[in-house]
Amino acid sequence: MGHVLAQAAATDPDLAGLSTADVMFRLHKNDRAHRDPEPYKRRMGAGLKLGGRHAPRAGYFLAIQPEGRSWLGAGTFHPTPAMLAAIRQEIHYNSSEFHRLRQAPTLLSYFPAGLDTTGPQLTRPPRGYSADDPDLGWLRLKTYGIGRFYSDAEVLAPDFVDKVVAGIAAARPLVDFFNEALPIAERQ
Repeated sequence: MGHVLAQAAATDPDLAGLSTADVMFRLHKNDRAHRDPEPYKRRMGAGLKLGGRHAPRAGYFLAIQPEGRSWLGAGTFHPTPAMLAAIRQEIHYNSSEFHRLRQAPTLLSYFPAGLDTTGPQLTRPPRGYSADDPDLGWLRLKTYGIGRFYSDAEVLAPDFVDKVVAGIAAARPLVDFFNEALPIAERQ
């Protein structure tokens, strides 16, 4: 993770100054919540964003796990209600920019599935938005992220870190869009 963090900091200044300890998720499970006797997770993960892995911002996520379950993601996957409201408002006010960023060819070359619309969604329009809003499908989302999986062979290849860093660089404009929407207090 140190190599990824060091190289990604060159493409996103928000990552400069972070240490590996700031971004790594713990390896051990919370035994109180799991019946599985294995004390450790099967993956090693990191949340690369200003303020570290738990900061209330959009960022990049990397998980290394066997059996083709290694994953690179970008965006915000568990936003607070305030973050969600701010992102929805930004999409509503600046929909042309949002659609341009989410459909950017560079982004889609690294994340072919595009912005994930299969996650949790509201059944009705969010409060304050019309049922005939042209962006209603995007405004109902409860998470805003993109992701892609890597095979074990890709992870073990010598150019894996370069691929991850290039994916982070491709996702940066969309991540910046989400972070610009956040209230000033949450941007710090």
